[in-house]
Amino acid sequence: MMDLFGLLYLDQLSHGLANLSMFPYFDMAHYVVSVMSLREQPGALEVSRVSPVACWFSSMLFCFGGAVLSGIMMAEPPVAPLSNSTGILLASIIWYLVFYCPMDLAYCCVALPPLRLVLSGMKEVTRTWKVLTGVTMAQSKYKDSLLVMIAIGWARGAGGGLISNFEQLVRGVWKPETNELLKMSYPTKISLIGAVLFALQQTHYLPVQKHHLMLIYTIFIVVNKSRMMLTRSSASPFAAIESAIYKTLFAGRSPYAALTDNVQNTCSTSTSAKAKESSGNGAAGTHTPGCPVKTESESLKAKEESDNAETPNCKKTN
Repeated sequence: MMDLFGLLYLDQLSHGLANLSMFPYFDMAHYVVSVMSLREQPGALEVSRVSPVACWFSSMLFCFGGAVLSGIMMAEPPVAPLSNSTGILLASIIWYLVFYCPMDLAYCCVALPPLRLVLSGMKEVTRTWKVLTGVTMAQSKYKDSLLVMIAIGWARGAGGGLISNFEQLVRGVWKPETNELLKMSYPTKISLIGAVLFALQQTHYLPVQKHHLMLIYTIFIVVNKSRMMLTRSSASPFAAIESAIYKTLFAGRSPYAALTDNVQNTCSTSTSAKAKESSGNGAAGTHTPGCPVKTESESLKAKEESDNAETPNCKKTN
């Protein structure tokens, strides 16, 4: 892997990405995209006019939900993210501009497709650091505990989505069917995959350098997010893999279910074809009501009537 990165001159790029500071530009992009996502939720704009405090609190959960959830799972105070006064101040300024800027100038500017595409890509870059930070935090307290590392990294990277039901309660909305565990969104899935990869790398089950994995993972999520925004598609790139795994492991069907279904479909098709053929032959053997066929008794009766009719005529002639 190192030889390949050196051949493609990506080793220095991976080191530069690993040493890149997220503050202030990438963190600002994360706050902007998160607050805009909140504003575009149904009823969020009305809540901002009725209760600015509830709207601000929901915005902070969107921005710092991963830190809050991972802190709770690590038995740390859930208000620990509030100690980052600079981040809270920056997120609060962005919240105010997005919701209360005169004539919605701030929202209209950042909602422009080119600018929003750049901001979304920068937000995906911060996802790599959040997932890796969660995995590293878990490893510092629970050595070689793979499951704990995956759980904390996942919560750190996708905490805003995982606590979405609690955030909705702040705005007076209760939709339990939107639980991320019932139907995972793309950010939740990609954060889980990243947590698994980084946990395997930290426990040396995945033979790759950390900065190389960071570069590969970051490029993948940024390119895929950009593709989804440009094509306006919400389909997950893992849909085919998820469907195959589900049908194989969780659908309760045998591995030969597909073959059995094909055989049954073939048998049912041949049976229906035979039934149609027999019904067609039966229809051909019967006569239509418009062309009735006289029976033998009716033909004899008609012959007698004709003979009787001929007898008087013969007498008259004689």
